[in-house]
Amino acid sequence: MKSYFLLYSLTIFFFTGYAQDNTRLDSLQGAGVTTYFSKGHEQRARQTATRVENVMTWYNDLIHFKPTVSLLILSKADWSSYTKFPVYGMPHYTDNATLIIAAEDNEFWRSLLAVKDLPEEIRQQAKQVYGLRDSSVSMQAFFDLLAIHELGHAFHNQGKLQVQRKWMGELFCNILLHTYIAEKEPGQLAALTLFPKIVVGGGIKNYTYTSLQELEEKYAEIAQQHPQNYGWYQCRWHAAAATIYDTDGKTVFQRLWKTLQTEQVKLSDASLAELLQNKVAKPVADVLLRWETDMVK
Repeated sequence: MKSYFLLYSLTIFFFTGYAQDNTRLDSLQGAGVTTYFSKGHEQRARQTATRVENVMTWYNDLIHFKPTVSLLILSKADWSSYTKFPVYGMPHYTDNATLIIAAEDNEFWRSLLAVKDLPEEIRQQAKQVYGLRDSSVSMQAFFDLLAIHELGHAFHNQGKLQVQRKWMGELFCNILLHTYIAEKEPGQLAALTLFPKIVVGGGIKNYTYTSLQELEEKYAEIAQQHPQNYGWYQCRWHAAAATIYDTDGKTVFQRLWKTLQTEQVKLSDASLAELLQNKVAKPVADVLLRWETDMVK
């Protein structure tokens, strides 16, 4: 799982500024969202573009905002021609509107879960959720959904939301991701939630940093120098997003969007917790108020 944590943290810093020349790629017609793809991967490109367009359309109906995003669905052979990101398979942006997604299953996705090291019950769940026809395990289903998390950053950046904290920017994206999947693709909930449960359930003994305050003060250091530790934070936010959605459904995200859009002044922790509790939902405030209390030791 260390490779996953490393690449998840790298995506924070990986706006490459790559000059895009898409003439070598095929373009997808009729998908709604502008999409380019490597030759031979039209079906994958159409599936991905359809999901992204569905997400943006659904949220436009919910919050009356739609970001501008284009997709590049790339084979391993084309990857290095369009992004400097070091390892094939992680969804990321090359600028604030161009989202790069892998077209093929790959070694990275297949290496993330060492199922032999898991307790028997969890091992069987992982095989059922992430297993392939050849009896191997790949995290493709999880990483396909992470593209929606990355889409969330386009929403709050282009929507000019004041996300207040670095952790709130990530939690926002996970709430957006979980809400859409729960509402529109509930069959994917197991793929979305099992991996974070495995990580969070492992406790904190292997991590140097565990508080939200440490994360705010040492964000770049934790992400760059302690990527596994940063990945644990991400999994906590994934788990929190599930709890938040389960309390009040999609209306929580509507209230969060409106609140972060309206409140542009940077708030203290106490004022932020009060705002989230009064204007959004108690479980959102509890991410700040109960972070230490709810920690799996």
